[in-house]
Amino acid sequence: MGQYCINVFLDAEQEQKIKDSGLNDQILEIEGKKAVRVPVGDKEHKKLMKAFPDLKFDAGDTCVLPEPASKTLLDIITTSKTIDCMKVAIVKLYNPLAGKELRSKIH
Repeated sequence: MGQYCINVFLDAEQEQKIKDSGLNDQILEIEGKKAVRVPVGDKEHKKLMKAFPDLKFDAGDTCVLPEPASKTLLDIITTSKTIDCMKVAIVKLYNPLAGKELRSKIH
């Protein structure tokens, strides 16, 4: 498991998708809500911090992604049928060119 974690909180429909993916044993109860905890490595953590500057990790090094990113991560979990998916997910969540002007070498 990674040093950091992302908590993905689930509504009833999302919980069923996790169960249908064969990941029932990965569902936890956190703060009275159903969730899955996704491990995050150091490299992915750095990219997440760049992609989401307002992202806050708690004392246990866990965080919750903003809604669109959380939904994308949940889709990757259910498609790949594993919570160990941050190496794949970071490609969709982290866009290093977001907000930057495109430059061209044409003179």
